[in-house]
Amino acid sequence: MLKDFEKKKREDKQALSTQIKDLRAQLLAQQQQLLSARLPVIVLIEGWAAAGKGSLIKELISEIDPRFYRVVSPVIIPESSERYPFLYQYNKAIPENGKITFLDSGWMESTVQKFLRHEITKAEYRRRVRQVNEFERQLKNGGYLILKLFLHIDKDEQFERLHSLVESPHTEWRVTGDDLWQHREYKRFTEAYDEFMKKTGDEVPWYILDGSRRKTAVRDSMKLLVERIDRGLAEGRYTGAPYEEKFPLKKMPALSDVDLSPVIDEEDYKKELKRLQSRLSELHNIIYRKKIPVILCYEGWDAAGKGGNIRRVAYPLDPRGFDVQPIASPLPHELNRQFLWRFWTRLPRTGHICIFDRTWYGRVMVERLEGFCSEDDWKRAYNEINEFERMLTDWGAVVLKFWIHIDQDTQLERFTMRQNTPEKQWKITDEDWRNRDKWSQYEVAVDEMLQKTSTKNAPWFIIESNDKKYARIKTLKIIVKALEKACEDHFSQMME
Repeated sequence: MLKDFEKKKREDKQALSTQIKDLRAQLLAQQQQLLSARLPVIVLIEGWAAAGKGSLIKELISEIDPRFYRVVSPVIIPESSERYPFLYQYNKAIPENGKITFLDSGWMESTVQKFLRHEITKAEYRRRVRQVNEFERQLKNGGYLILKLFLHIDKDEQFERLHSLVESPHTEWRVTGDDLWQHREYKRFTEAYDEFMKKTGDEVPWYILDGSRRKTAVRDSMKLLVERIDRGLAEGRYTGAPYEEKFPLKKMPALSDVDLSPVIDEEDYKKELKRLQSRLSELHNIIYRKKIPVILCYEGWDAAGKGGNIRRVAYPLDPRGFDVQPIASPLPHELNRQFLWRFWTRLPRTGHICIFDRTWYGRVMVERLEGFCSEDDWKRAYNEINEFERMLTDWGAVVLKFWIHIDQDTQLERFTMRQNTPEKQWKITDEDWRNRDKWSQYEVAVDEMLQKTSTKNAPWFIIESNDKKYARIKTLKIIVKALEKACEDHFSQMME
């Protein structure tokens, strides 16, 4: 790849300028077509320091309406200072349908730099390569057009450009210590970039541009972008077929086989509630100091008691260290992005707890049953969700998922009580009654969800909630046990 790259021969400047002008006109015409076809585009521009990435982006966007694109320059944060998962800032940057995001460097530069600095291990490097491939495949399968470019210059060319920048008081600020380090270690970076591109080029290919020929690089990048968009417009929005990776799964019972008879008496409930909430408060302080992120996911039947359960979990927590995210139907700007985007943007920082009241599992339940996504979309989502949760647990997060379970008779009793109690009538809607009519269909979907997504690192727990107080105590016990184990594991890792 980079090792074998040959410089292009110089071309006639006038001919290049004419070609660029024609390509700009085509790109200008395509922006309205992209909007009509609802096709989102991501252009990732990686390359050597001083290769001209910024100038190239400037040329690419020169004729595009600023309302249709965004330029993002992700920051390479030192590993010791990171508070979010590796792909967090790149997921946040993905565009809405019909718009373009240009990334001025991205997941390759971040991974390679940190690996060569020994900030991440070989095992973590391999994990990140896998995550990048999963990320790109999920976007591609969700209809995104992705173009990955690498702007290449040789070591001598880089030296001349860096030297020229440093010589001027107006541009010396643009040359960082990392740029100079990259130049000194040019050979190591070449090998590292080649390896990364080789390992991440199967799903979405890399294109290497000759950065020593600026006009040629502009022409070639515009041509690639125009061709990629033309192909996407001609073929229509691509959605990938379902696929399945073998994840280590925890065997789950069918909902119909769950015994819903467990109860707890009032005295035991009060005693256990006080003990568990006190311990949870202690553990919250510990996970904050150890920077362990915690993600608690609540799903369940309407009127099963999710809200009351969440309140008992949240009560002992320091309000500065947790968030509750109630998830409703996606807003237009959320609906216009890959379905996991709105959950990536709600993730907690390290040391914080996030409680999701409804989750990404809506994809394989309500969206599946109500026809809000295609069959391929929801069938593909099982694996995409498992990959997403594996990224979270690889990051160090504790991920616990609770299905709050009741029977139909209990639900009817609670619906009726809500409807007949003025101060609780806001809790019952026509949609709740419609969902109840589809109980058997939802049960099939939930059983499949539990069987396919209860992984060892992010397990499901079925919480028997005919007795709400029993459900609260069981949930608190699971959370306390999991956090105690996470703190012990963290201590063991520190001792190794």
